[in-house]
Amino acid sequence: MVDRFSRRFFLGGVGASLIPATSWAGAPLVSLRPQLRGKQFNGAERLVRQAQLKGEVVFAVADVATGVQLEELGGQQALPPASVAKALTALYALDVLGPDFRFETKLIADGQIENGILNGDLILVGGGDPLLDTDALATMAANLREAGITEVRGAFKVFDGALPYVFSIDPGQPDHVGYSPAISGISLNFNRVHFEWKRSANGYGVTMDARSARYNPAVEMATMRVENRKLPIYSYTPSPRQDRWTVAKGALGDGGARWLPVRKPALYAGDVFRTLARVNGIVLGRVQVTREVTIGEELVVHQSDPLESILRGMLKYSTNITAEMVGLAASVARGAEPQSLAESAAEMNRWAAESYGVYRIAMVDHSGLGDMSRMAPADLVAALVTARKTGVLRPLLKPFALTDSQGRVVKNHPIKVDAKTGTLNFVSGLGGFLTTAEGSELAFAIFTADVNHRATIPREKRERPDGARSWNRRSRKLQRALIERWGALYGS
Repeated sequence: MVDRFSRRFFLGGVGASLIPATSWAGAPLVSLRPQLRGKQFNGAERLVRQAQLKGEVVFAVADVATGVQLEELGGQQALPPASVAKALTALYALDVLGPDFRFETKLIADGQIENGILNGDLILVGGGDPLLDTDALATMAANLREAGITEVRGAFKVFDGALPYVFSIDPGQPDHVGYSPAISGISLNFNRVHFEWKRSANGYGVTMDARSARYNPAVEMATMRVENRKLPIYSYTPSPRQDRWTVAKGALGDGGARWLPVRKPALYAGDVFRTLARVNGIVLGRVQVTREVTIGEELVVHQSDPLESILRGMLKYSTNITAEMVGLAASVARGAEPQSLAESAAEMNRWAAESYGVYRIAMVDHSGLGDMSRMAPADLVAALVTARKTGVLRPLLKPFALTDSQGRVVKNHPIKVDAKTGTLNFVSGLGGFLTTAEGSELAFAIFTADVNHRATIPREKRERPDGARSWNRRSRKLQRALIERWGALYGS
């Protein structure tokens, strides 16, 4: 969930009642309960006890070939899955949209074109592409000129109505974290703007830009002012046409940079495209945002990578905005008209019940960033077992490294794991597949959470609260220990 480096950029809720569960075909061979048996615990319970995690630990593991549940601890209990939820979102999008689906971003002319002059409006039409970046917009601007357009006499509009507008993926996150940006039908650079500062003899110089691999256009719709204070480090104030930020002078040092979330995606994309069009000799008017569908002549069409490739990147880098946009697109394709992430997630929950017969999945978003989402490990495992028969998910999951007692990665480990991790403060999860040394394939899900403690963390401290790193580190150690156990115990 936190910031990570992707191939393009540095990357990085709400209660729901659970429907009564139906039984899972195939009784468990071992059903664990966290209770003392004399003076001994069985193997898995001992590992849980040794982890010394406050809160809850639940897990389930099943044989992929037979679907038989092998072991569980509170497997019917639903906890926040964090980014493990993205595995379910990937299955949802693949099933509804298909692996070859491509998002399209278009430039449409609403008016007559004579001698290179558009006597009408130019519309940048967002199609829900989560990977649209400055490089792609630059290519579109160049292609517009190559199409013969030299002047636009009407308005310049940006259509963002393909998906609903969402101010922040999780409003409970601090304003400045880049992994919880706004969402709409158009996204640019994962809806983040690059803030850079450098101290000089005359004070601080600051820039706000939409940099990419090839371009570095400044933006007007996001501004930054340095203020003489220590805290809060950042403050955000919306205005009709700008994201207005301030930053504490005492926190800046000599220089640095970070990505900040964009709250006005259509204005951001339009701002950047105007600059890139101007480079190509095309002067556009002030950006106007519209949610009215326009029919006109398609001048330029940009296609995204195939959905399967997008999802592989989403699962590798855990990009929240990608999960939300593909999840929303799938819900719209199913005929729903979601007005929020929660409504779209509810559509995904219904799909999961229809497709896999699981009823203890109650997501409030598609990324897992909202800590009021709930998922039972047994339900996720049941979905993974069924999905494995089609072969679509495991090739997209990231290999998960196992380590020795010193925390060093073991190369060529006999147990092979492909899984999705999930991390929030005091919430950690892991779900996916493991292949034992003997070749048996298992599906598993492990969720750990100290929900009560997490609820006490003030919003402004949720980026790095005290004690979170050590808690999450112990959880990850427990996850690896359980995988080692299952790989040895159910190897043949």
